[in-house]
Amino acid sequence: MTSSPPPPPAVAALPRSLGVFGGVLLTLSCVTPASSLFIVVPPLLQSQGSGAVISLLVAAVLSLGVGLCYAELGTLVPSAGGEYSIVGQVLGRLAGWLVFVISIVSLLVIPPIIALGTADYLGSVLSLDPAVAGGAVMALAVAVGVLDIKSNALITGIFLGLEVLAAAVVTVLGLTHIQQPASTLVHAVVPDGQGGTSPFTLGLLISGLTVAIFTYNGFGTGIYLSEDLRDPRRSVARTVLWSLLAGVVVITLPVIAICLGVSSPDQLAAGDLVAIVDSWAGSAVGTFVSLCIAAAILNAVIVMVIQNGRVLYASARDRTWPDRVNRALGTLHPRWGSPWVATLAIGLPGAVLALTVPIEALLGFTGVVVAVIYLLLGIAALAARRGRHRATGAWRMPLWPAAPVLTTVVLGYTLTRQAGRDLLITLAVLLVGVLYWFLYLRPRSATHWVLSLPADQTAGTGPAPRPATAVPVTAAATATTTAATTASENS
Repeated sequence: MTSSPPPPPAVAALPRSLGVFGGVLLTLSCVTPASSLFIVVPPLLQSQGSGAVISLLVAAVLSLGVGLCYAELGTLVPSAGGEYSIVGQVLGRLAGWLVFVISIVSLLVIPPIIALGTADYLGSVLSLDPAVAGGAVMALAVAVGVLDIKSNALITGIFLGLEVLAAAVVTVLGLTHIQQPASTLVHAVVPDGQGGTSPFTLGLLISGLTVAIFTYNGFGTGIYLSEDLRDPRRSVARTVLWSLLAGVVVITLPVIAICLGVSSPDQLAAGDLVAIVDSWAGSAVGTFVSLCIAAAILNAVIVMVIQNGRVLYASARDRTWPDRVNRALGTLHPRWGSPWVATLAIGLPGAVLALTVPIEALLGFTGVVVAVIYLLLGIAALAARRGRHRATGAWRMPLWPAAPVLTTVVLGYTLTRQAGRDLLITLAVLLVGVLYWFLYLRPRSATHWVLSLPADQTAGTGPAPRPATAVPVTAAATATTTAATTASENS
């Protein structure tokens, strides 16, 4: 006689206390316009000159296609697991697992990469070792990340105001010190740093496209907040698309102003944007902008830690790990309702990485990971209107399938043009994930990696009142909970 599998560990439900405005504040903080502008954009300006504007505009169009995919898929599968849960539900469990594997590695690496830039922008006030400053930022972000989501939205909203102000200052200064013709934005040139220039080519555009896309990366955070948002089958799409639009405006306008305001293209080749601001308005304004950027970095890392903790929390509900680990990662703080163990588990290793490992070299790898995930989301969006997903109540993108087809084709080609080293690192990470799949998850497929949804979203017809009890992690158990709740209400 075959014994039934053991009951799954219970994972408490996140409280729905966030509206669209709070969701946009958190999501735009993860896009982190100021740190993208001053950390990610300078290498783009160095390699592409004024052609960086063209790259950013092309990346904005591609990001809109991806944003439409995020908006539809995030309302179709409103899970804190984000991309892995979406891809797993639509394309199959193995595909979802591989997305989770490359995502979790990038989630460990990206926040320390951003945090390590803090010392550069505090240098005008105090001298700090970059590793120590990065570790401190990571630790502070983890401490804030375990608070309740409303407090997080308030804190990040204040920091976001500072970084938008910094971007506005750069835009105004650049447009009031125009020294280059407007034609330089259309007929772009690439400076060599020694007075010479070369034309901006299609090859340069393609080679820098993953970095340009990474500049706007973060607007998908709205789907990670889907278990914190009220009425997620409506609010997720709004959160994603408004955040993307705001990020494109706040990042692209200053870059246009910089390209027009430099005294010579060689200033772009140097990649020192604070020095450019100093040349326009003096060191005091440059110091203010630098401090705003440092605040933006902290803000971005806080939101990334919040997002990443929720991904790890969702993986516990989906029974990705041994049961004891699932129980721990699924624990919510008794006062703040945050997945505090999962937040610590994903955030503290980032602090250690910032202190000990020169991980800036992995920036190219993170760009490839983002492109791979976006590519799979495009494929998922093509498959999301068939079978059981066709009847699910969800926001639907206009002009489908134009956006997912464009996204899939362009990103597929872009990946073929990336550095072999970054592609090999991605492949190695995926191979490790495949091993875990075949050695641990596949033999336990009846009880592990179940890709469940919150109990109030399983019916697909909109949110019902959230039960006060813990949510079991198996799909069958969540369905039973929903049915029991409905029967109770009817009686």
